[in-house]
Amino acid sequence: MASSASSVFGTTRPASADYLTRFAASDAGRDYKGRMLDALGLRAGLAVLDAGCGPGADLPALAEAVAPGGTVIGVDRDQEMLDAAAARTAAQPGVELLRGDVHALPVDDAAVDRARTDRVLQWVDDPARALAEFHRVLRPGGRLVMGEPDWDTLAVDHPDPALSRAYTRHIAERVIRDATIGRRLARLAADAGFRVSEVIPATQVFRDVRAADRTFGFERTTRRAVEAGYLTEDQAAAWLDHLAHGPFLASATLYVVVAEA
Repeated sequence: MASSASSVFGTTRPASADYLTRFAASDAGRDYKGRMLDALGLRAGLAVLDAGCGPGADLPALAEAVAPGGTVIGVDRDQEMLDAAAARTAAQPGVELLRGDVHALPVDDAAVDRARTDRVLQWVDDPARALAEFHRVLRPGGRLVMGEPDWDTLAVDHPDPALSRAYTRHIAERVIRDATIGRRLARLAADAGFRVSEVIPATQVFRDVRAADRTFGFERTTRRAVEAGYLTEDQAAAWLDHLAHGPFLASATLYVVVAEA
């Protein structure tokens, strides 16, 4: 796949904390995260849970929204992520960080007024169990806001649609653990006993290939698609060459689901 396209794409996988922080600061990240924050309906004094908080990119905004007197609980299973979150929120009052898993949250029953999870359920073993945990820790009348992509909606323009389909099929079938969680969130929440009050589609459109590459890692993912047999070496080279040099457009839809306990 060596070609002039290689100079356009990043070849080294970024550290997870760096990737999450960078995406949170991107136009696409700010857009849907702002919608999630608005949907939470936070006010002073509330207790809010951020499950799968990662490096804590969202914790300062949550803490500010529930001050004074509110509490923010960040939960993540990765200690390095929690260390990054601790550094980010060191000067922020009312933030508590706990190591734990969304399948068994380290939070008491009916302990929080609001909960959020952001692009976490696409990776978990059992989303239904995670939703049951959210229902357990929320107080009656509490609100859960979730944001998850539907990777089957990923569309990348290319003169050869078959190459686009092969690339996106590889992502949905081999890269993401649960590629269609976005469309199923509302149903899973209802099955867990929530009342789903709103579903907000957030379609992210990319027209700059370098900006898109920071999210999708085109060359790295294409190499994996070749190894998995979805693309040949020649097809991969043609695919990347056009992405690098032709007019570029890609889009994907993320669903924000608002549910009441």
